[in-house]
Formats: sequence, structure tokens, C-alpha cells
Amino acid sequence: MELREKFNKLKENLKSMESVAVAFSGGVDSTFLLKVSQDVLGNRSIAVTARSETFPEREYKEAVNFTKKHGIKHITIVSEELEIEGFSDNPTDRCYFCKHELFSKIIKSAKVENVRYVLDGSNVDDLSDYRPGLKAIEELKISSPLKEAKLSKDDIRKLSKEMNLSTWNKPAFACLSSRFPYGQKITSKKLKMVDRAEEYLLKLGFKQVRVRHHGDIARIEVASNERSKFFNENVMEGVSNKLKEIGFLYTALDLKGYRTGSMNETLNLQKKLFTSE
Repeated sequence: MELREKFNKLKENLKSMESVAVAFSGGVDSTFLLKVSQDVLGNRSIAVTARSETFPEREYKEAVNFTKKHGIKHITIVSEELEIEGFSDNPTDRCYFCKHELFSKIIKSAKVENVRYVLDGSNVDDLSDYRPGLKAIEELKISSPLKEAKLSKDDIRKLSKEMNLSTWNKPAFACLSSRFPYGQKITSKKLKMVDRAEEYLLKLGFKQVRVRHHGDIARIEVASNERSKFFNENVMEGVSNKLKEIGFLYTALDLKGYRTGSMNETLNLQKKLFTSE
């Protein structure tokens, strides 16, 4: 299916929905979906954003600024993932609990606003990785129009650029809970450590950043083309000192660089070892 055909299918699907509430994080996918929804449905399209300890304040502010700029009604809800039984233990299906709680609250907001459909920004690329959150989305009957239109992340970036959306080249982002190996306890303190460390690296000029929390060790992932920035003694010294100040005893650079779902690598390796025995 050609890109233009996919785009037209998306708009046709949105038009048939009549009114929608978009789960809006301010990322590439949800920003594109929200803007297309507004273009098609006007004020019958609203945005709903969750504030929580797993969602950096900088991301929330970007979401607020976007809706103000484009005159989109924006509702903020509070998502309390750490209060969900079992979530902080960080099981492999952690995202299921998070998504179920989040979208249950968005559904309630949509009903108050007399909105017919709740939308999420999943695209076809999300089907290629381990995504337990998709189960919750299916159970709650949330619509995923980008996925239904067969749009990939690359498609969405291309169309976003055509629409002059500043997010067209925004680095990928996932909630801060994804920075912890499965089974490692997630706490408010640890989330703040990760957030502060990533905020520091972003201020240094890095674009794509993950700080993975491995107990006393911070494992830094940056885009492949940004790894060479660390080959500078002043940068290494500064990063080491700052992360030690934040609470990490040791700092390591992941030589492979950033890649989606790196925390799933250990899980996949364990599965291979188990099946080979």
C-alpha cells in the first residue's frame, strides 16, 4: 500500500468515528494522530495526557504547548502506576498493568466529554517487539487507527514532516519504567534518578538518550552517531561526576548504542537458553 493511500485510509477511518479522544504523550505517533484527528474532526477531537512519576515533566510541558498552539482541548489526568498492585515489582507484563490503568481513566474522561472513541498511537512497527501493553489496549477496545492504516514509524515521520510538525524527527521515547531490568523493583527514588540523569545528558546536547538503571550502575545508551561524543575526557569526567551525584556509583556506556527494547534482550536470551536445555 502506498503512503498516500495509507494516509487517506487513516483520514477516512477517523471521519467515520465522529468524535475521538487521543491518548496524547507528545511523541511522534500521538502528535501526528492528534493533528490529523483535529484536521478531520475539528473540535470533536480532544487530547488526554497522563501525568505520573514515569512521565518526565519536560514531555508533559511539550504536550501542553502543542495543544495550546493548535487550539486543541486538552485534558490532564493523573496516572499512579506505582500504586497498582504488582507494577513496582517490574514483571515482564508490567506494561499491561500500566496501559490498563491509563486507558481505563481515559475512557472515563471520554465518557464525560461525550466522545465516542478512545485512540492510541500504536503503529505497525510496534507489532515486531514484545509489547504486553497491547493486550490491555485490545481488552479495553481502544482503537489504533495508525496501525489499522498500516502506517509505520517511518511513514509517520515522513507525513509529519510534510505537515510541518516539529516532532517529525523527535527521538523515540518510552516511559521511565522501561529503564529497569525485569524483576528489579521500581521506586519513586529510582525513577527520579533516571529522569535527572537523562535530563543532564539532553542538556549536554545528546538527542537520543536512555539511562538504564542496573542497581549501582547506570548504563547509558545514545544514538550510534552520538557515541563518539564520549571520547572526550572532560565529557566522561563530567558525566561520571554528575551521575555519581545523582546516586549511581558507576557509569557505563553501552557500546552498541541506543536500540528499541534493549531491556528485552535479556528476556529473549533467557528464553533461548531455556528452550535449548
